[in-house]
Amino acid sequence: MAENLKVLSAGAVQPGLSRIAEAFRLQGEASLEIDFATAPAIAKRVGAGALPQIIIAPPDLLESLATTALSARSVVLGRIGIGVMVRAGAPLPGIATLAEFLNSLRNAGQIIYNKASTGIYLDSLFERLGIATLLEAKTIKYSDFAAVRNHIANARDNEIGFGATTVIIENAGRGVTFVGALPAEIQNYTSYAAALTSNAGDDAAAFLDYLATPAAKAILRSAGID
Repeated sequence: MAENLKVLSAGAVQPGLSRIAEAFRLQGEASLEIDFATAPAIAKRVGAGALPQIIIAPPDLLESLATTALSARSVVLGRIGIGVMVRAGAPLPGIATLAEFLNSLRNAGQIIYNKASTGIYLDSLFERLGIATLLEAKTIKYSDFAAVRNHIANARDNEIGFGATTVIIENAGRGVTFVGALPAEIQNYTSYAAALTSNAGDDAAAFLDYLATPAAKAILRSAGID
């Protein structure tokens, strides 16, 4: 068996990627050692000299790394939307329409999200909707989804949390409930792609090929990565 492939990946794709890695291993291929991080953390680590064999991140981040870290080969995994969560057992806020969503935000005790792709979009969305000032005093931002989830799981004041739909669904049963995706007219999708680095060998190239197979695509779709 070859050495484990080193993969640095955005956390939003973890539900699908972990299953794909296991399927790849069961076919007699290499095992993957996957380190999940936010997109800003990936950029920082690669900038500091970390160089796994595969990086999975939004295409714009991969493009910014291309001249120094990546080879020309990449595969698109799909896109992921933003979802809403509350503490398990808490009343579900209305989010089916934009009007319901805005009303729920106004009534929330706190608004919780991360400082990565989800948070960057929400900051701009709330500005565009004219409610940024109203929400500012009750908004708390964390560096990653795990901290957001833990806050919501221990909520006591009608908190509303946000995150990638994939990871919220994956964490159901860990103290949070998935309410649903953002209303269609304000939804934002982040795309993700996998790219080989200049440190990649044949095993890494084989995994990249596997990511493009119908079997891998089916796993991604089942995890909410379209």
